[in-house]
Amino acid sequence: METSITQLISLCRTELDNREYSADYKTRIVRAWNSLRDWMAQQEITSFTESVGNDFCEAKIGAHLSSSDFKKSQRIYFRATRMLISYQQDGWIEDCAPRVEHIYSGQQGEWIQQYLIYLRDKRRLRPATILSTEKSLYMLYVFMRDNCYSIDSIDFDMIERFHQTQTYSRSSRHHSSSAIRQYLRYLHEQEFVKKDYSAYVARDNHRRASSIPTTYTEDEIRKTIAAVDRASTIGKRNYLILLLAAEYGWRNGDIIKFRLDQIDWDKNAVYLTQSKTDVPVEFPLLSSVGNAIIDYLKNGRPDTAAKEVILSVKSSRKAKPLSSQAVSSIVAQYLAKADIKDWHSKKHGTHAFRHSLASNMLKNDVALPVISSVLGHRSSESTKIYLKVDTDRMKACALPIPAVHSPYYREGV
Repeated sequence: METSITQLISLCRTELDNREYSADYKTRIVRAWNSLRDWMAQQEITSFTESVGNDFCEAKIGAHLSSSDFKKSQRIYFRATRMLISYQQDGWIEDCAPRVEHIYSGQQGEWIQQYLIYLRDKRRLRPATILSTEKSLYMLYVFMRDNCYSIDSIDFDMIERFHQTQTYSRSSRHHSSSAIRQYLRYLHEQEFVKKDYSAYVARDNHRRASSIPTTYTEDEIRKTIAAVDRASTIGKRNYLILLLAAEYGWRNGDIIKFRLDQIDWDKNAVYLTQSKTDVPVEFPLLSSVGNAIIDYLKNGRPDTAAKEVILSVKSSRKAKPLSSQAVSSIVAQYLAKADIKDWHSKKHGTHAFRHSLASNMLKNDVALPVISSVLGHRSSESTKIYLKVDTDRMKACALPIPAVHSPYYREGV
């Protein structure tokens, strides 16, 4: 990790040049960097770290988290410092700086941090899963801290009071309970506490499969894709995004991580290891998808050595992979443009296209194991959720009501 402030500034200046920032903006950013370098020299600090950057912001503008109350001059100092921090950590400049940070203290805070490291290093869970768990545990940590609860205070009533303070949906409460239960069990297994407090987190009867997935008809999907203006460079990219979601059922993570080396032009195949499940799936390279890829590579994609196919054209993230949120916004944008009925009251991301692909295949008599294979499900059990949306077949399963001849059930009585 690069800690030399001079070297970091040099690397970030090159990044600003590559992103084609205006000369005036670059001048103001460099001025803020020079101020940071002078401050470090005054403090006799030789290595730059995130904590050093945060201390500088606190000293210079009184805050190290993003705020809408910043004056223009304060925003420049903050943005310049965050550029160095994000480049040092990730190798590129972040789009948005964090507005919230989770700060832990005391024994409970230390246990939570150890547990998160355990999930990462021992259980090797995905970063998104760990982040979701950390959010649930932080809310519990804040509740216990603010109400002066110790770990020994945990019982059914305390857990219920905690959940009543949150604005959780039924699904969110289920996932929060699961995260807390596993954490408390971990504390007992590691002998941090003598009692297994996970028993006080009541199980619910929530089942993810109980909900009906959002779907769109084949005609609505076609209208949405047709709404893209493919004459523009952005349109070529967005058209490809919609095709990948509609034809292959790819999730946001699959689309933004789709690489050039996953395409086998000779065999007309696309190989993908799904971002959510790590299940490898092979797809035929459909002519519509293949032509869209070629058109985008030739006429829309930024000239870069990046391996990812789908790239941003924004000046702040030029030639960088899109974010998951950006992909969802693109799908919603064209559902609105196509004037799809009630789209805004339904789910409208790539998952809706994925659900639609499955349900439309089912309506066209495609076997359930085949649909499972296309979606990359480990088991056909995961695919059975789509049986609920096939109302025509469900009606065919309905039993006829037998005639009633009993004198006790006469019409009008």
